[in-house]
Amino acid sequence: MAILIKGSEIAKQIKQELKDEISNLLINNNIIPGLATILVGEDEASKVYVGAKEKACKELGIYSERINLPADTNESDLLALIEKLNKNSKIHGILVQLPLPKHIHETKVLYAIDPQKDVDAFHPVNVGKLMLGVPDFLPCTPHGIQELLMRTGIETDGAEVVVVGRSNIVGKPIANMLIQKNRKGANATVTICHTGTKDMSFHTKRADILIVAAGKPKTITAEMVKEGVVVIDVGVNRLETGLVGDVDFDGVKEKAKAITPVPGGVGPMTIVMLMKNTVQSAKMHAGLIG
Repeated sequence: MAILIKGSEIAKQIKQELKDEISNLLINNNIIPGLATILVGEDEASKVYVGAKEKACKELGIYSERINLPADTNESDLLALIEKLNKNSKIHGILVQLPLPKHIHETKVLYAIDPQKDVDAFHPVNVGKLMLGVPDFLPCTPHGIQELLMRTGIETDGAEVVVVGRSNIVGKPIANMLIQKNRKGANATVTICHTGTKDMSFHTKRADILIVAAGKPKTITAEMVKEGVVVIDVGVNRLETGLVGDVDFDGVKEKAKAITPVPGGVGPMTIVMLMKNTVQSAKMHAGLIG
């Protein structure tokens, strides 16, 4: 039976570390990290996500501004708001909740955020720094995955890692993070599988560590993994029976050495890494780190 990798428990540990760091920033440097979240429209899932981020800020002592805009907000007004936040010294992180209404160009909006306040790490400057192995910020979900592996004592150095999914949010960045040579929790051999992969099982059966972000329930079944694999399930799919991941949990857990549950696995780590990036940005803006 697999060990459960409980992101909810590890996130609590990191939150306590951040609380101490934020307290020290206030006492020693009179700095309060600040995060602005922008929500355009009434998407219910987005409201839940933004609410969870607000709650985390309050819990940790991070200054939070939530800006709700109607769905018919025009692109130029949104860009003007971002420019205003770029210049606001109280704000160290800017997050535009996705998806945006169809009449707004997502790429243009993300590119408008100051790279030094881009705590989602979506700006091409931050993507490029990640590729080079010199990131200011690590993207939140991949960073959460890496922390789960490191804090659970799972060795990545020399490991065969297979990533299922090639999104800009999870698949591509986690692959780039895990192949870095001189960084902790990396130096792995990484294979990326996707919808164009001819024989996915051939690759997934080789994995020492399998990271699944396919966006489809039960993409990975027990027959597709080897004994002793470590499985990180990034998927969140809402079915009538409740939330499930992209992995057939009941089948795969019988073969895996360790596996993340859904919910309570990767999800809580994403939010706490956003908080970590906001603190990182506050320290950068104060000149406390390079």
